[in-house]
Amino acid sequence: MKNHSKSGKPSGRGDAPIVFCDFDGTITQRDVTDEILSELAHPSWREVEQEWVRGQIGSRECLERQMALVETSADELGALIDNIPIDPHFASFYRFTQRRRVPFYVLSEGFDYVVRRVLKRSGVNGPLRNGTHLFSSALRLEGRRLVPSFPLSDPPCEHGCATCKAAIIRRLGAGRRPIIFIGDGQSDRFAVQVADAVFAKSHLLAYCRERGIACRPFETFAEVEEGLTKLLAEETT
Repeated sequence: MKNHSKSGKPSGRGDAPIVFCDFDGTITQRDVTDEILSELAHPSWREVEQEWVRGQIGSRECLERQMALVETSADELGALIDNIPIDPHFASFYRFTQRRRVPFYVLSEGFDYVVRRVLKRSGVNGPLRNGTHLFSSALRLEGRRLVPSFPLSDPPCEHGCATCKAAIIRRLGAGRRPIIFIGDGQSDRFAVQVADAVFAKSHLLAYCRERGIACRPFETFAEVEEGLTKLLAEETT
């Protein structure tokens, strides 16, 4: 992580902040992909998951193999997605970034169909719904099979990510400071290495603490909004 003080505040000044945010387990209260697999896939998906956790395969290969184990219909899939709880403070936080004119991007190794459906249900309008500020894997239903594709896996990605979050952050964050990342899981561990400030919970929080990566812990987006307000004030004083 670049230029952090021990307090977690970026040591450099900047006047053009930008925010990147994970989706599964961060905006949602449960990982939607895991829910799809738990409810609709053959149980062997967990063996594939463990290969990914151990670092034997990348997330792109993991998702390709896991989605091949799912059998469902459009109605079944839609009902499952619509049952996923969302952070109750996310919509308010998103409106906060709009008021402060802070660019906000959702980065996900999950699937565009899922993200858009959840965000629409949460009342978030504008660019997040039409995809301009959403970067994720893609998904289509063929018969009763889910077929994933990975337009943002970025072939040079050495980690085999389904969505190369670090590459997207470097590209969109060029010339802006601070670069802020919000996340919760293993798929975010490469993103925090190219961010100036990190809000972390769950597995990502443990990862950052184990490796001495400065971060701000949170449970809901109300805490992220409070922390981001302070961070922006620090950057302008």
